[in-house]
Parts: sequence; structure tokens; C-alpha cells
Amino acid sequence: MKEFDFGTEDLSGKIAEIKKKSGSLSFLRLLLFVGIGITGILSISQTLVWAIPFLIIIGFFVVSIQKYNFLKDQEAIYQALIDILAKEELRIARNLKSIENGIEFQDKSHPFANDLDLFGDHSLFQLVNHTVTKGARVKLSNLMKSPFDQEMAKKLQDASQELSLNPGFLRAIESSGKAFYSEDKKNLNWQNWLGNKKDISPILSVLAFVGSIGGLTVIILVALGLIPSALLGLWVLIGFIPLGFVFKSLKEASDKLPSRSQLKAFSTWLRELEKMNFDSSLLKEKQHHILRNEISASQLFNQLDRLGLWIDNRINILYIPFNLLLWTDLFLARKLQLWINQHGEEMSKIPELLEDWELLVSLGAFEKEIGFQSQVTWTDDANLFVENISHPLLNPDKAISNDFRLGDLKRFVLLTGANMSGKTTFMRTLGINCVMVNMGLKPYDANFTMGNFQLYTSMRNTDNLGESVSSFYAELSRIHTLIERLENGEKIFFLLDEILKGTNTEDRIAGSEALIRQVAKTPGFGIVSTHDIELSALEGKIEVVENRSFHSEILDDTINFDYKLKQGPCPSFNAHKLMELMGIKFQDQ
Repeated sequence: MKEFDFGTEDLSGKIAEIKKKSGSLSFLRLLLFVGIGITGILSISQTLVWAIPFLIIIGFFVVSIQKYNFLKDQEAIYQALIDILAKEELRIARNLKSIENGIEFQDKSHPFANDLDLFGDHSLFQLVNHTVTKGARVKLSNLMKSPFDQEMAKKLQDASQELSLNPGFLRAIESSGKAFYSEDKKNLNWQNWLGNKKDISPILSVLAFVGSIGGLTVIILVALGLIPSALLGLWVLIGFIPLGFVFKSLKEASDKLPSRSQLKAFSTWLRELEKMNFDSSLLKEKQHHILRNEISASQLFNQLDRLGLWIDNRINILYIPFNLLLWTDLFLARKLQLWINQHGEEMSKIPELLEDWELLVSLGAFEKEIGFQSQVTWTDDANLFVENISHPLLNPDKAISNDFRLGDLKRFVLLTGANMSGKTTFMRTLGINCVMVNMGLKPYDANFTMGNFQLYTSMRNTDNLGESVSSFYAELSRIHTLIERLENGEKIFFLLDEILKGTNTEDRIAGSEALIRQVAKTPGFGIVSTHDIELSALEGKIEVVENRSFHSEILDDTINFDYKLKQGPCPSFNAHKLMELMGIKFQDQ
């Protein structure tokens, strides 16, 4: 089979050249089709000698169709590559509005997904996702929301790093998927159907043999004038009986088989995978599941594709005469069931395996497009040490990086700061980078030391009228879950933003102090942000607590922020000035 070109140079010129060739082939196909009609009529009305050019022209016609289809497939790949390059530019610029956002995977009850911009507009999903199938998107979302697992994260990191160094492979998988894969055919159970083995009736094999030999004999005898032509019509009428035996099964196959575009995507993916030699243990393991057959999986899917082509074209004007005369449906039904019995069960597992590769390609493509060359160090302790950490969803040219250290003796940070100074963004920066590391991606910093822990956040707690739940109660529910897990001995890195903000100042300060004292006795560690500067006194009362802050500088009618994390509590706040800038006029007392 001719190989596709996945190069990205001069794509517009390549597309123009393909359109030119396709136009010429279209005209040639028309001439060949006319030739088939003329020689077919002459071979029937004049002499059987015309059957020779008739068959030759049919051969050229089939070849011209194959070449035309290949050109159109190649054009679709080039168009997909243009789209991939355009989206790469959007991702680099963090202009993500037009990219699929995965909002359907959002989960408000999840320990951290709802608070860290994993899904939705301007989300990590938009940066990472390069999948084309629904199953792969689900697997990617599950990985993004998965509990932290150091061993799997290490394997994923090795795999994504190796794939990022093979941009040609990444382009081939993504572009062929975009070009060919479609989920428009409602055949969701085709994999179960493909694994359904059936005994092949000996009668079917005998009738297939009788049909071909008998049909050829009748045609030759009629052409030589040895028997009346009426017997040809009788032969066709007899053929309706055996052809009726397989009509239902072939109709079911036509309904159940994946679309040709799906099979083309599968076979192209498999062909590219079969050419690769990987070093990563995870990539080798995933590839082994595909390479363990004597006949390559891509060849088997090509065979199924060709069978599907014949089955789908049984009502074609060129196929019907051959079928009625030679009973070719019998051969088709027999060959399909033979293929299913030999390979169906094994091949029915391939699409799910390919979903894993789509996920891995997404990770590799992320690292290739916008990944940082940072270093990850793993520990078994409850700690987190980072240098030059920044948020992956912010434009790197504008993002402000920070250093941060939590663990060992200091396990609890009280984070204070002026409004809009960067407290919440910093907490989300830590959380989303931890998620990226767990996915096998490099974090957005220079050095990242990550302990063995789980992540839990409470930031975007909203009311729910349908469940009669206030935002304050929603926050308390999340804190309750956190306390239960911590008191059960779990190592958890927690991020609590604007703690207990739904109640009055006195109760908020008292409740916050009680919570901090309670949590400080557990294996957990984390950050609590607050506007209540009174809580900063806890640094001298609780050994594991320390103060950190973000500051602002008020100059006349402006407020300046440097977004740099500093030691100690925040010395001043800016809410009064912000309200003035928004038009609220305070009366002199």
C-alpha cells in the first residue's frame, strides 16, 4: 500500500497539485466508464472477443478509482495538518477559545477538578487534548482527574518525553485521525458483533463453488450458441434462492461494520505504530498488544476494510450482474465469517488499545508544542518544593514565576494579600502543575520536587438552588470531606481559598483558627488563603504554620501588583481603594 505523506512543508502547494491530479483522474474515470458500457454491450451483442477489452477497461477503472481515493485521502491529511499547525499556534499564544474545551467532563464533586481549570473555557484540556475519538477523550479526562500515582506518572513521563522527540509520528497519528475518523455511523456494538464466532455451513461453501462454476459455464455456453439465452435468465432466477440465504447476514454486516473512514483511520494508525521502535517501558507494553499477531493488525484491518467495501457496494450497478450470474454474495459471506472466526475477537480489542495511543500522543504533542524542560524529583514524604513555578494557562511571556517550599517542619501556609494580588492564581498554579506531573507532563518551572500525596481543593464553592445548597454549606461540605480523609491518615496537599468566607468576621476567624489547629495534627499539608490578618498570629502559636503573602502598592489613582510571593503576612490591603476606583464615594466621618 502506498504510504501517506505527513510532511508539513508547502502544504498549500501540495493541495493545489493534488487537486490538479484529481481533476485529470475524474475525467479519465468518465472515459473508462463509457468504455466499459460500450465494450460490455459489444461483448453481448456482437462477439465474446469484446469481453477481453471489457475486462481490461474494468481493471483500469478500478485502478483509477483507487488512485483517486488515495489522492483525496492525502488531501484530507494535508488539510488536517493545516488545522493542527493552526491550533498549535493558538495553544502557544494561549488563545484557546476555538479549541474543544471538554466541559462535559467537569465534576463539581471531584477533589480538585472543578477548581483548577482542567476543563471548560481556557483550560488544561484545551492545551493537552489531541484526540479524535470519544473513547480517547474520556480516557484523557480520567487521567486528568485520576488519583496521584507516582509509579504511573513516571512511566507516563518517560513515554511523553520519548514521543515528543518523534514529531513525525505525532503528526501522522493526529492528522490521519482528523482526516479519516468519524463517529457518525450508529454501530456502537460492532466490536461485540465482530467477536461473535459462527460455524460455516458446508452447504454455503458448496453453493459458492457451484455458483461460480455454473455461472461461468452458462455464460460461455450461451455466448457460443450451444444453449438458448433463456437458460441464462433461468440461472439468474435459481440464484435468488441461495443468495437469499446470505442476504440477512450481509445486511447485518453492512449495518454493524465500522464505517470505511473508521477502518481507514485504524489501519493507518496501526501501520504507523508498526514502524516504530520505542524505548519507554510503557510504549513497548502498549505496542506489544498490537504487534503480537503473525499477520500485522494493519493488514487485518485492511482486509476487513476491503470486505466492507464489497459488502457496502453490493447494490452497485457493476456488482449486481456479477452477483446474479456468479452468486458472489455466497463467497463474500463465507469469507467474512472466516475472517471473523480467525481474527474477529482479537481485532475487536484494537480500537480500545488505539484510544490509549491517542492519549499518549496527546501527552507527547503537548510536550513537543509547549512543554518546559523542567526537572521532576520524586520523594516519599509529604512535601512540595518548586522553583520558578508559573501557570501553564498564562502566556509565558507575561506569567510571573515564584518559588515555594512546603513540608518538613513547615506544613501549613497562611496566605494573605490584597485583592487581585495573585493569591488564588498562585494556589491554582501549584495545583494544576501537580496534576500535570501526575499525568506525566513536565511542570511549568525549573525544578519540581513532589512528594507522595493526594490533592484536595476548595475554591469555587457555589450555591445550588435545585438542591437547596448555599455556597457556605457547599464549602463546609468540602471541608468536612477533607477533615475525614486527613483524620483517616491520608497524606493530602490541600488548597483552601478564602476560608469560610460565607459567614461573619467573628465566626470566620474563630472557625478558621479551630480548623487550622485541627488539621495541623494530621499528616496533611497545604495552603489556606484569607483576608483575616488576625489569623497571621497563629504562626507564633502553632509550630507547623508560617505566613506568606502577596502585596500591592497604591499610587494616586492606580494600584500596582508585582505578583511575587513574600515572607510574612500582608502589611496592607487595598479593598477601600479598589472600591473608590470603581466609583464608590466614601463620606467623611
